[in-house]
Amino acid sequence: MKCSVYIATSANGYIATLDGGVDWLHTAGNVDADMGANLDMGFGDFIASVDCMIMGRKCMEVISSMNLSPDQWPYGDIHIVVLSKSITEPPKNLQGKVEMFSGDIPELVNALDGKGFNHAYIDGGATITSFLNLKLINEMTITKAPVLLGEGIALFGELNSQIKLQGAEATVFPNDFIQMKYIVNYL
Repeated sequence: MKCSVYIATSANGYIATLDGGVDWLHTAGNVDADMGANLDMGFGDFIASVDCMIMGRKCMEVISSMNLSPDQWPYGDIHIVVLSKSITEPPKNLQGKVEMFSGDIPELVNALDGKGFNHAYIDGGATITSFLNLKLINEMTITKAPVLLGEGIALFGELNSQIKLQGAEATVFPNDFIQMKYIVNYL
């Protein structure tokens, strides 16, 4: 099964403030820029390419705190699995939308593959780091927001080894965000 990352960071590599906040994503850059056909900077096309999602507990908690209405829910009917060793039930507003999992990541990937899923969206800093350390990520799309956060939660934690990124593609959007796409090559 193919595993892909699609995530935004500050220019200095943070995915959230220390308290998990991501509001800065909505105020960074030129908010008045005409984005034309790229209003979502490719997120819709990416979501259309995946059939399941694996995220960490903290990522789920941030999404839950947004209290999204059904019209705001960005994941459609994608099968979502949340990794957590500390909780077994999702928040009330995400019940029926996510499945909790506390086991081994390769076991989960194999189980999803066995159920016919082909392309997983991997989200959350610790989850992405775990997948990289297990050599399970195939490609990454990282969108840099033009803002420097004083401190925050870094995209990548400690990696077990050096990882080479290849086939770079970059897109500069009118709002001053820069998106980079890479193929992951484990050395």
